[in-house]
Amino acid sequence: QSWSRGMSYCLHSESHLDTGPIYVRENGKLHVVNQGAGGIQNVTPKARPFNLFSRSFSVELCMNREDDRARRQRTDHFIFTYTKEGNLRYSAKSLFSLVLGYISDNVDHIDSLIGFPEQIAEKLFSAAEARQKFTEPVTGLRALQKFTEAYGSLVLCSLCLRNRYLVISEKLEEIKSFRELTCLDLSCCKLGDEHELLEHLTKEALSSVKRLLLKDNSLSDAGLRRMTAPVRVLKKGLENLLVLDLSCNPKITDVGIGYLLSFKKLNCLDISGTGLKDVDAVIKRLQMQIGLVHSKVPLKEFDHSNCKTEGWAEQTVLQWEQAIMEAMKPQDNLKSRVATLHFYGKTHRIKEVVKCTLVEPETKASGNLQFYKENVQNCHLPLKKEVAGSHELKNNKKRALAEQETERTSKQKHLCLSVEDWDLLNTY
Repeated sequence: QSWSRGMSYCLHSESHLDTGPIYVRENGKLHVVNQGAGGIQNVTPKARPFNLFSRSFSVELCMNREDDRARRQRTDHFIFTYTKEGNLRYSAKSLFSLVLGYISDNVDHIDSLIGFPEQIAEKLFSAAEARQKFTEPVTGLRALQKFTEAYGSLVLCSLCLRNRYLVISEKLEEIKSFRELTCLDLSCCKLGDEHELLEHLTKEALSSVKRLLLKDNSLSDAGLRRMTAPVRVLKKGLENLLVLDLSCNPKITDVGIGYLLSFKKLNCLDISGTGLKDVDAVIKRLQMQIGLVHSKVPLKEFDHSNCKTEGWAEQTVLQWEQAIMEAMKPQDNLKSRVATLHFYGKTHRIKEVVKCTLVEPETKASGNLQFYKENVQNCHLPLKKEVAGSHELKNNKKRALAEQETERTSKQKHLCLSVEDWDLLNTY
């Protein structure tokens, strides 16, 4: 038989090795191979000691060498530290940390977080954020939506995207997933009237916005008409808006200001740098219909110092921006091509971040057009600061206005006070 011939050849070729007896089972019977004759004897095997492996034989235990991820997870189960003597010391992580890490690695597979304790959810969000799970193209959006639909303003209550048009264009769907925002700064993004994000402002998810800054966004009367349509017709949308900045939008005229009269709760308005024709008529109209008074001094609500990104996803927004800036860096293999284009006189298109100028020519021409309500106590102060005593606040407010007005008339008109100076005046 073939196995018999092969076994005999193996025994004759390696007869110098003491492998001991070899047993073969055939047809239900056990046979022993005779090393000397090379044949097979149907005899009972003798119980004598033998060596199964030679002395030079070695064994190496391998556990899924190709699965590097599994090996990394096993090392993540321990915390490595050093003692005072310099010795390496490790301790096992808690079961909670292990489970938290596993869920954060698979956060996009979570069905729902509604009703889940927010204390644990915040830790889960931080763990997923540290692994940059929310920066991934598809799974990051799906995971972020699970948190926003369950916790709303806890994920993000204030979002500052000033001068970050690239973040808006690359992460538009993620930005639209945020709910219950109270402050949104979109200044200097050049969005225009037809942008999808401006249409999203009228949705129910952003009806909680109280402070909206749209400075220098190429808006016109058509954009204001679309933005105010839900409030004017359905009494929905931005009905809770308190602070609105529309400065440096020269296409907004007297007609567009008429659409803003539907914001009955509006406390502060900035329309400096717009294309108004009859400024005096607009000032009277705003005062008669919604009670907004023209301010003689710049209001602190529009200096953009109070608008910050706040919430669980604060670092997530920064990760988005850093990833986009890294992608915009020129590659090494393109440097020679760019140098060739410059040598032959061809211009190379470079996408630059749109920068917002603090003082626009239209603002200088039309002057300061900021409005506030006189019966609102905390109008000239930051929205988040609390001042004790309503009577003292009213007196301080009147005294600050009087001192600011005398300061402006006594000095030259072109002199502009810094933000620190205004903060100092508001403390009197």
